[in-house]
Amino acid sequence: MATPAKNTVCLWFDGDAEDAARFYAKTFPDSSVGAVHRAPGDFPSGKEGDVLTVEFTVMGIPCLGLNGGPAFKHNEAFSFQVATVDQAETDHYWNAIVGNGGQESACGWCKDKWGLSWQITPIALTKAFTDPDRAAAKRAFDAMMQMKKIDIAAIEAAQRG
Repeated sequence: MATPAKNTVCLWFDGDAEDAARFYAKTFPDSSVGAVHRAPGDFPSGKEGDVLTVEFTVMGIPCLGLNGGPAFKHNEAFSFQVATVDQAETDHYWNAIVGNGGQESACGWCKDKWGLSWQITPIALTKAFTDPDRAAAKRAFDAMMQMKKIDIAAIEAAQRG
């Protein structure tokens, strides 16, 4: 057995942790599914032999999917933020998440079909917010506030004025 990471993000799922982990592994670089552990006995949300936990990595971040049952749901208090280099990469991740049963939200946020929140954040957006010209930064910010998926060209146009 490999030595576990010192710090791991544990994500609660309602029986579908393995499906989520496999989706993340196929969608994002530096992502993979490791060990799948089955319950040695019955538990409140499952039976002996059901998948209890799944070890996986999302873009280099070690995670553990716990099939804990329906008691807890994901919410926006936790999200993965994905820095994208261009519109094609932004579109790719956004479309993968939303197109696989997820839903759009505002300002570059979306949820996957398991309810986990993702911020698909172009590096150009972060650069626009940190522009030393605060009026330019505010124009970019105001443009972002009107968007769901981030449109880099529109952000850069707003930043320029």
